[in-house]
Amino acid sequence: MSMNEKLRLVRQSKGWSQEDVAEKLNMSSNGYGDIERGATDVKLSRLIQLAELFGISLSELFDLEIPNAKPNINIAITNKQYHSSFRVTPAMEIECQKKIIEKLEQEIKYLKEIVDLLKESKEFKSFEK
Repeated sequence: MSMNEKLRLVRQSKGWSQEDVAEKLNMSSNGYGDIERGATDVKLSRLIQLAELFGISLSELFDLEIPNAKPNINIAITNKQYHSSFRVTPAMEIECQKKIIEKLEQEIKYLKEIVDLLKESKEFKSFEK
């Protein structure tokens, strides 16, 4: 299951519309819709916001891990409007962990670039002295 499908699943399990989520994140409905359609890459900071908004951990967002659930069991998420059943497998868990690592590596790269830019700035040099 792709990240955008998981986001849609969690949103629907809360009974929220895309517009509801977009409003809570202070973004446009089209922008959030693009995330759910997989039409845009999502920064780790936005994924953290989504996890917090949905009341789940970031790792749960990546793999929809259910506490005390064992691999290879059927998990159903149900509300009045939506029902879905899917299988959590070790391969899915590994793939989700790989995606987390990729996102964190990208975030580290961005942070290193920011640090380098700060080191080059006049304000940082004067602060250093």
